[in-house]
Amino acid sequence: MMQRKYVFFLLLGLLLVRFGESQTSQNLPQDYFHHPLDIKLILSGTFGELRSNHFHSGLDIKTNQRTGANVHAAASGYVSRIKIEHYGYGKALYITHPNGYTTVYAHLEKFSPRIEDYVKAKQYANESYEIQLYPGDLELRVDQDEIVAYSGNSGGSGGPHLHFEIRDGAARPMNPMLFGIDVPDSRSPLVKQVKAYPLDAESTINGKNEAQLLRVVPQQGNKFKVEPFSAYGNIGMGVNTSDRLDGANNQNGVFEIKTYFNGSPHFEMTFDKFSFDESRYINQMIDFEHFKKSKSRISRLYIPDGSPLSLYRDTNNNGKLQLYDPGSTHAYKVNITDFKGNDSEILMDITNEAKVEDLSIETPKNLTRIPHNESFSTTLGAFTLTIPKDALYEDAFLNIEQSSDTLKVHYDVIPLHKNMVINYNMAGKSDEDRDKYYIARTTSWGAAYYTSSRLKGNTLSAFTRTLGTYAICKDTKDPTISPVNFKDGQWISKNKTLKLKIDDRDTGIKAYRATVNGKFILMEYDYKTDLLTHNFDDGVVTETDNDLVVIVTDNVGNSSKFEATFRRKE
Repeated sequence: MMQRKYVFFLLLGLLLVRFGESQTSQNLPQDYFHHPLDIKLILSGTFGELRSNHFHSGLDIKTNQRTGANVHAAASGYVSRIKIEHYGYGKALYITHPNGYTTVYAHLEKFSPRIEDYVKAKQYANESYEIQLYPGDLELRVDQDEIVAYSGNSGGSGGPHLHFEIRDGAARPMNPMLFGIDVPDSRSPLVKQVKAYPLDAESTINGKNEAQLLRVVPQQGNKFKVEPFSAYGNIGMGVNTSDRLDGANNQNGVFEIKTYFNGSPHFEMTFDKFSFDESRYINQMIDFEHFKKSKSRISRLYIPDGSPLSLYRDTNNNGKLQLYDPGSTHAYKVNITDFKGNDSEILMDITNEAKVEDLSIETPKNLTRIPHNESFSTTLGAFTLTIPKDALYEDAFLNIEQSSDTLKVHYDVIPLHKNMVINYNMAGKSDEDRDKYYIARTTSWGAAYYTSSRLKGNTLSAFTRTLGTYAICKDTKDPTISPVNFKDGQWISKNKTLKLKIDDRDTGIKAYRATVNGKFILMEYDYKTDLLTHNFDDGVVTETDNDLVVIVTDNVGNSSKFEATFRRKE
């Protein structure tokens, strides 16, 4: 009966979430979710913040540069998913609530004892550290404010913090501030750069058919003035902006950007929710080439052709400016707002210049035109390059060259939405150590980075969404394994952990396995520190004399075996 009642309310919650597609903070539960930490709420990352290849899907809450802070369930519910991985979210916990929403807690150090025991039992049963679990709704019930985990720095975290999300019934992340998660913020957004873009071959900025950065002059009262400029044709604007919340100087994301053309609303973008399927379209939303060259992100204040982003709201002409009346003047305004309503305003005057009749546009030389809406394939030497349909966001001219065992596919200044495929015919290579070859992305300073590669028959293949130069490399070096907190034959009764350092400089670690006296032991791998760690609290090492065996394999199959003995009394 209890289970039926819980399922009823869960289904009711899902219906309510579906019903409220156009939700605002006014019709979302404001007191339902609590702050998940005991400490003051200071953020290092906000919802929707612009990150590499994705929008940030939650709040990054600071933990005073320490791990181990109590993480509380933001509301009552049940643990519906647990995922542990070396990269990404690291150790992550998902709690589904009766109102249909799910909260996510990521980069954890460990779980609460009850959940930790559940997870460890599954890891040992599967003999795997990385694991994904979906407990039933009666297995791991939690109450609001119950300690469910401890904050950490696991996975792809760049420092100790808690990543916290609220997802709706369709698994879309939503801005937690919409639910009353209150973060002090009394400062207006920063305006760093403004850029103007001619959007076709006949359009110009200050007489030239090229994008131009415009000088921004700060004014009083959070206002900014852009130097006057002239333009003709189909024009887009862009802005580099960020926000600073109280208590920290981190450059965070803003909540909303609106533009006005001659006093009328023209474009709107709101960071309230999105789906993971659309997140990579951030590379189309920003000026990708500018980011790659300067490490600063300019958001386009217009909708690029074909963009499915749900962050866009009502727009006029997709936010693009139509300037075809030479001699006229226009007023363009950008209003940038954070969640607390602090705003900054950018004002600019645009003179509609005359069409440049003898506009000379340099035709790209030695470049191959790749239509974005067609599949492209070419064979150069032993290489075959395939760029699938819709991998590019727009047509592009690419520099594609081959020299010996190296293939140049332009430069990493144009984004790919789908993987391009690089195939290499291995017929010219000897059979000796053939399986040790791989494809690597090389840099101008001589570094070579392993790209996920596979060998099938005579074809070595790599799949990547990064343009650049790729080379055929060979890795015959075994990974290295060395003890950290013990020596062979040592008594380590006082040790709480067993630690080893593992490394593979060429292709990286693919797999590892450790046993003591022939029994599997769980070891946590932290790729940021190259450490393997076993916790003796697991209770699997119970004998005095112990034989440790650790086997580590790299991404092309080179393997190393480490053996040692240690003694221990409980």
